[in-house]
Amino acid sequence: MRILALSDKIVPALYSPAIQGIVGAVDLVVSCGDLPTYYLDYVSSMLGVRCLMVHGNHASGQEFVDPRNLNAPPRDPMDIDGRVALEKGLMIAGLDGSIRYNRNPRFQYSQSEMWRKVLRLAPLLAARRMTRGRWLDLLVTHSPPAGIHDGPDRAHQGFAAFLWLIRTFKPRYLLHGHKHVYRHDEVTKTDYHATRVINVYPWRIIETGTTDDER
Repeated sequence: MRILALSDKIVPALYSPAIQGIVGAVDLVVSCGDLPTYYLDYVSSMLGVRCLMVHGNHASGQEFVDPRNLNAPPRDPMDIDGRVALEKGLMIAGLDGSIRYNRNPRFQYSQSEMWRKVLRLAPLLAARRMTRGRWLDLLVTHSPPAGIHDGPDRAHQGFAAFLWLIRTFKPRYLLHGHKHVYRHDEVTKTDYHATRVINVYPWRIIETGTTDDER
């Protein structure tokens, strides 16, 4: 399966008719947050595939903005926060938001609040294990796990609960955004137990089932 993963930054080349020539054929678009819905609508429509998404910490100011109507709600992308979706044979779950770092009440969580979200997700994953015979293929988050691709500043700290989720449910991939990448030598791919953690900022192709999984 070939996945286009996006996060945090509108890429003009992808928001253009040239997108098909740039990314090629894909089976699914995944947004790790902080991207306006009109951008996701355009990308998924041009590629003719479905889009799954989680919200970022700037969702209130970015994801709900439509240039034609500033009050327009999200349309086509499917919000998978706290849910488990089966998409073309892949088991995919999502968790939105970032660490709480200011008084914004939406899409920010303390470590304990994210633990509660993760523990609410766990029974859904266990149920899928019973019916499908496996735990999870892909976990989509906005923030990274604690200590993996996160930052020293408060706003970019990762979540400890994600580490437990990885160890317990063994997704093949965790895709996240939130941490912008400005240097070529910054680490954006890390293997943790059985999971490859990937910072997709601002976009990346994930090819599951191949030796060279991503580019």
